Amino acid sequence: MADAYIVSAVRTPAGKAPHGALRYTRPDELAAIAITEALRRARDGADFLARLVRDGLVDAARLLSGEEEAAVAVEATRLRVGATREALAVIDVGGGSTECVLGKRFSALYKDSLRMGCVGFTQRFFSDGRLTRKAFRKAEVTAKLEFEPMQRRYREAGWEECVGSSGTVNAVCELARGLGAAEGVLTLRDVKALRRALIAAERVDKLDLAGLQPDRAEVLAGGLAIVKAAFESLGIERLRPSKAALREGVLYDLLGRIRHEDVRDRTIRALSERYHVDADQAERVERTVLRCLAQVAEGWKLQREGAAQLLVWAARMHEIGLALTHSGHHKHGAYILTHSDMPGFARQEQLRLAALVGGHRRKLGKTAFADFPNGWPDTLLRLCVLLRLAVRLHRSRSPRGLPSFELKIADDGLTVRLPGTWLERHPLSSADLEEEDGFLADCGIRLRVETL
Repeated sequence: MADAYIVSAVRTPAGKAPHGALRYTRPDELAAIAITEALRRARDGADFLARLVRDGLVDAARLLSGEEEAAVAVEATRLRVGATREALAVIDVGGGSTECVLGKRFSALYKDSLRMGCVGFTQRFFSDGRLTRKAFRKAEVTAKLEFEPMQRRYREAGWEECVGSSGTVNAVCELARGLGAAEGVLTLRDVKALRRALIAAERVDKLDLAGLQPDRAEVLAGGLAIVKAAFESLGIERLRPSKAALREGVLYDLLGRIRHEDVRDRTIRALSERYHVDADQAERVERTVLRCLAQVAEGWKLQREGAAQLLVWAARMHEIGLALTHSGHHKHGAYILTHSDMPGFARQEQLRLAALVGGHRRKLGKTAFADFPNGWPDTLLRLCVLLRLAVRLHRSRSPRGLPSFELKIADDGLTVRLPGTWLERHPLSSADLEEEDGFLADCGIRLRVETL
């Protein structure tokens, strides 16, 4: 599990110092958990994450895809090293995978996750502890074969600066500096010099390099072979080391959410553009559903962390299925959101969003959200009722705003109070609301319409 990180951000109560994430008993105190290559390869990795949520240890568990891990790493690197170049290449050599990103400003042109890392390569090519020229050659050739499918894209695109992150790259740079390399930069010549030093030592247990830590010595050979292959395959002339890596990237991502720079919002915008969602209609539904939420949030206990944001995303995505067909487009929308690559979203967040979109029209049964743990079934049902109401009120797709309306919570559902003149002028909307009452009755909620 050398390449498995559990990264969590904890909201600390005012005036108190954090004493470790798991000391908190409330699952929503854990903002995120991100697991990398070790869990991606594990047969029961997804089940492990699901159990964390189901057992109430966390509110949402997020399994990073290789491409998402690459994007997170490059964002951390940019922020950490203050990279200002127009084009930046980032190489992150981990224990079980190697991430490569070519970015222009803050957007990633190419994101590649290669299934090779310092731990795996050391076990594969240097398991007996011997550091031979033949073993290095085999490891480097294997690494070059991994780089081969992407090397032409990266070479042709070009970059102004190449940065290496993670412990492996930083260890190689530090050890190379002890052999005479310049501080803060690594060249292929430096990598070859370090390679010769390892081969001269003959065995891992005989390595005597200034600054080499025992735990790093055990996996140095495999990591160095990958670094050398990266230089030669991608045409790297100079590499600048960075202390930033996956953990920092996830924390920057979470910090961005606090500062309203949420990568999940960018994901929603990208999906909206890709599937040609009617942005004007989505905005109308969003405004109305937030008006509804403001009136019932306290009485319906919809103030839990993430509920309002989830409702906003559902309003923006509710018509995504129209890209495929009108008939049953809510089901198609749920399918798209369930199976799309959605950077920034924990798996449970993604499934909640898909469930809301899938339930925004037609029949809605009592068990529609029953599979969600930690009190989410009731929350999702009530959020879905608000989304369905907002969609019904905008059935005409008119750019004209809705009149003032009131929502009142009843023991068995909601009462909507609308101006009588508006209902008279919009008989189809009035009929829609009556039909909605019939649909919601199947899940134990009544929707009554009264005039103001």
